[in-house]
Amino acid sequence: MNIDRAVMAFAGALILASLALAYLLSPWWLLLTAFVGLNLLQSSFTGFCPAAIVFRKLGVPGGCAFR
Repeated sequence: MNIDRAVMAFAGALILASLALAYLLSPWWLLLTAFVGLNLLQSSFTGFCPAAIVFRKLGVPGGCAFR
């Protein structure tokens, strides 16, 4: 798995967890979904993604989008 796929998998997992928490606990958890969506949008324009930096430090090999 490369960084690109790891970032997409992590974002997807956070969104699904946020939706489950919003359904079970409080609608305020939808703010996490909004944050993940905004972060994905800004990283598509800037190429900067904090999750990619963390994955790189963990030794995940680079990909096309995040090197």
